[in-house]
Amino acid sequence: MRTAQELYTTGIRDHFAPALRALGFQGWRHSFSLPDHERWAVLGVHAVAGDGRVRYTVNLSVTDKAAWDRRSIRPDANSPTGLERWHSHIGELLPVGGEVWWEVAPGPRWLIAVEDSVAAVRGYALPELRRRLDADDRERYLGQAELDGVNGALAAARLARIQRAELTGWALELHGAWSRHDPAAQAVLAGAARGFLSVRDARFHTVRALDTLGRTLWEFRRPEDGNHPGAG
Repeated sequence: MRTAQELYTTGIRDHFAPALRALGFQGWRHSFSLPDHERWAVLGVHAVAGDGRVRYTVNLSVTDKAAWDRRSIRPDANSPTGLERWHSHIGELLPVGGEVWWEVAPGPRWLIAVEDSVAAVRGYALPELRRRLDADDRERYLGQAELDGVNGALAAARLARIQRAELTGWALELHGAWSRHDPAAQAVLAGAARGFLSVRDARFHTVRALDTLGRTLWEFRRPEDGNHPGAG
C-alpha cells in the first residue's frame, strides 16, 4: 500500500497543480501565483506529515513587486515577511472561518481531500486574489475586531461571518459566504445595515451584501429610500 506521503505527492503533482494551472495560476508543487505586472498574488501549500497521514493547508498573499527585492523568486505565502499588502489563511475566506486543513491518508478515498481543496481554491481563494489585484479604489471601513458584534449575531444564527467591509462608490459593501435564498442572513444583515446607516456617515448612502464571488445579494438604504434585493 502506498504511504500517505506518496499519495500526497501524487495528489499535488497530478491533480492539485494541474487544476490550479487550468485556473490561470503559474507554478508547481507548493507555490503558485497569478500573472500580474505590479503585484505577486501567491498561493502556498503548507504540509505537515505525521501519524501515517499528511495534513495540508493553503495560504495566500499579495505583495507589491516594487517592494519585493528578491525578484528571482516569488514570495512565499507560507512565510510572511511583513512586505505583504495582504496575507490570509484560506480558511478565513471559507464559511467556517479560521484555519482549515485537508488530510491525506492511505485508503480508497484519499483523493477526496485533494479535490475538496481544489474546489476551495476555485470558489474562494481565486476570486479573492483576483479582487486583491484590483483593489485600489476600495477603502476598508471596519476591521474584523470592529465587526465582532455583527459577526456574533451571524454566528448565533449559524450564518457565515462578514469577511470584510469596504467603501466603494458611495456604498458600504459587506462580503461573506451567503446565499440570496437565505432569509435568516438577509434579516441579520438588514439589521446590521440599519445600524451602519444610522450613523449618517457621509461616505456611503447604501449598504450592499455580496457573496464571495462579488455578486450583490441585497441592497439596503435608509428607510426613506427603501431596500431591494440585488440582481444577477
